[in-house]
Amino acid sequence: MPWLRGNLHAHTTWSDGVKNANQLIAAYEALGYDFLAITDHENWVDDGYWQALPRLASKLLLFHGVELNWPRFDQHIGKVIGDRETLHVLNHPARYQLSVAQTVERIRRIRAGGLDLDAIEVTETGQRRPIYESAEIPLVKIATDDAHGPIHFGQAWIEVDAPRKRDAIIRAIRAGEFRLGFATD
Repeated sequence: MPWLRGNLHAHTTWSDGVKNANQLIAAYEALGYDFLAITDHENWVDDGYWQALPRLASKLLLFHGVELNWPRFDQHIGKVIGDRETLHVLNHPARYQLSVAQTVERIRRIRAGGLDLDAIEVTETGQRRPIYESAEIPLVKIATDDAHGPIHFGQAWIEVDAPRKRDAIIRAIRAGEFRLGFATD
């Protein structure tokens, strides 16, 4: 079975991205990706977002999602929705200039607040940040583009050893059955 390549964090004009959903999808199709998660900011989207996502047509396996705002401190959390499974990702710790110890404490506080995180981004808008690849951080490490515009597209990705099904991809990520890719490596 071939490995599947994808991005789990991308934005459209529904929030602060510069491409509409169809343009974003076309860009990732052209890059040869197998899956894509559209995760616009929760405070920007309305019911129209959730109604429009299932109607998008693509060769890609599309994940619906949203970037959550953690209410107790400044932190974004990616919510990538499968068919029955949901993946929660601690997004861009580098943006908040967190040390490893601060990141671990943030994870502990979010979990204590009732949200069980599955993964952490080791990238900042597609640029690798090796500090977050530390074994001290108790989450699987993923790479994403956090794509807002073309400059970010194809900069970082995840390749998953899984069937081409949303829940299978989420389960493979949780199990660590993936590898990371970076355009700059």
